[in-house]
Amino acid sequence: MPRKTLRSPERGAARTRLLEAARDVIRRKGYCATTVDDICREAEVTKGSFFHHFDSKEALGVAAADFWAETTSQFFEAAPYHTPDDPAERVLAYVAFRRSLIEGPIEGFTCLVGTMAQEVHAMSPDIRDACGASIFGHAATLEADFGAALAARGAGDLSAASLARHTQCVIQGAFVLTKAANDPALARESLDHLERYFRLIFDMPQREETPR
Repeated sequence: MPRKTLRSPERGAARTRLLEAARDVIRRKGYCATTVDDICREAEVTKGSFFHHFDSKEALGVAAADFWAETTSQFFEAAPYHTPDDPAERVLAYVAFRRSLIEGPIEGFTCLVGTMAQEVHAMSPDIRDACGASIFGHAATLEADFGAALAARGAGDLSAASLARHTQCVIQGAFVLTKAANDPALARESLDHLERYFRLIFDMPQREETPR
């Protein structure tokens, strides 16, 4: 996922800097624990500038989810998992790519919209819906590869849309386990199991395990 980048007070428009700050601070602290002051401090802008761009913290939350959807869409569109000719191999390449991102601080690879959706789904329908649009929108980008892989491998009775959503269920759940145990290895483990599952339904050989 897009990593936090260094910035100076002169870099970028204030609104963009506020969105970047929200992305970073909320992934680090959670939405409810994050204050407007926290975001302004991270973005190096005044509170007056914040309220010039956003009516409230909730309005920023919605905008941050939309910003996340836009920037991660660009990130995944440029990712190398689109390269294989075989659609089943593209699915496995996607899983491997997601696994490769699980490194560094937990807030650097976990999902902003997943974090916010878990916290505010009942208290802020607007943020919840923006987070849902991001999560389900990304899942939808995988459906064509799933559909082609299922058709090519003789498993067309399964639902491509459902399998695409299942990948997000595993990934978001993996992030929750990682946070609960403070252990990124649990997220990598979950992606390994997801790969094994897809190899089974696509009737592909299992990858040889590297001795530990």
